[in-house]
Amino acid sequence: MEYEGLREAVEALAAGDGDVRGRAGRAVDEVIAALDDGRLRVAEPDGEGGWRVNAWIKRAILLYFARRDVEWMGDPQGAELAFYDKLPIKRNYDELGVRCVPPGVARFGSFLGRGTILMPGYVNIGAYVDEGSMIDTWATVGSCAQIGKGVHLSGGVGIGGVLEPPQATPVIVEDGAFVGSRCIVVEGVVVEREAVLGAGVVLTASTPIVDVRGAQPVVSKGRVPARAVVIPGTLPKAFPAGEFGVPCALVIGTRTEATDRKTSLNAALRDYEVAV
Repeated sequence: MEYEGLREAVEALAAGDGDVRGRAGRAVDEVIAALDDGRLRVAEPDGEGGWRVNAWIKRAILLYFARRDVEWMGDPQGAELAFYDKLPIKRNYDELGVRCVPPGVARFGSFLGRGTILMPGYVNIGAYVDEGSMIDTWATVGSCAQIGKGVHLSGGVGIGGVLEPPQATPVIVEDGAFVGSRCIVVEGVVVEREAVLGAGVVLTASTPIVDVRGAQPVVSKGRVPARAVVIPGTLPKAFPAGEFGVPCALVIGTRTEATDRKTSLNAALRDYEVAV
């Protein structure tokens, strides 16, 4: 079935036309299989510097949960890790050219590009991780998040997921970005290419991102500029009980274009004393 046909079938099921547990639900299985091997993506570049969300694919993921029952996966009585869930785990690492270190887990319906390393972390259904990226120990990539080529997600990083509403933009981390230890990025935030987030940066859709590279601060939300070097900060805010600091992210510098990514990253961390 062509993808347009799949879209129509999924939209019909989502509208209540047909039995998702029956033959009509096979269209959902095809969508999830296409997500698993990278033929389909929940969100993709629109060719104009932005991203386009395929809401119908999110609907297919939600229908996939409705289509399946909870069951044992693996051997609950043996040495192999066992799971009791609706969704199977990913198995085709050798075919993809991906290294998975135990007990790293990726759900079926997520995609990992060639050369990616999954340490003992977690990748949820609908997520897309492009070639040569590192998902370090206890890092999590939430449902439908989009991770670019050559991205490093350091230990304990939390990349948020989103399934509902279907039209909501997932978290996007573009090519070559470095996300430091224990960072949290949620609510559809976009981290543009080759940006550096220092350890402990928390970004939500409402977190002020304050660019302090110029003479005056410039405040934005929801998007970290390309090659920006970012650290955690606070802004004063008045409350009835007094003035307190609330979290923000400070853009304090820029990775240089004159050097390769590795050299540029090391220089950024050294020059701006960013903890990772």
